[in-house]
Amino acid sequence: MNGWFLAAGLTSAGVAAVHARAGGRDVVRPLLAGDLPDEPRRVLHSVWHMVTADLVLAAAALIGLALYHHPGANMVAWLLAAHFTAYAAVFLWISLAAGWTRPWLRLPQWLLLLPVGALAAVGAL
Repeated sequence: MNGWFLAAGLTSAGVAAVHARAGGRDVVRPLLAGDLPDEPRRVLHSVWHMVTADLVLAAAALIGLALYHHPGANMVAWLLAAHFTAYAAVFLWISLAAGWTRPWLRLPQWLLLLPVGALAAVGAL
């Protein structure tokens, strides 16, 4: 068993839970109640649920990699590490581009996403 992949998978599952619960309350509800035209609002709502599915499936993949040795497991782990690192980088970039004070704390999602990428990468070494 690969403990790094297991830690990454469990962390991803936790991120998915936070995303669904807190994000649903703090992001999706205000989005749906906002003044955006119906089509872009529904597209953003769909994208929200796509990210939820993405986080859950990534968690399942990482836990599967932890529990069972598969040919190509390291390739999948490196792709998932890049995936989560890219997600974290996007949140940091958007925060920094906004010109906020203490931007790294205004959109703290990167703090949840980056550890998954790091754990998956260490497990793939």
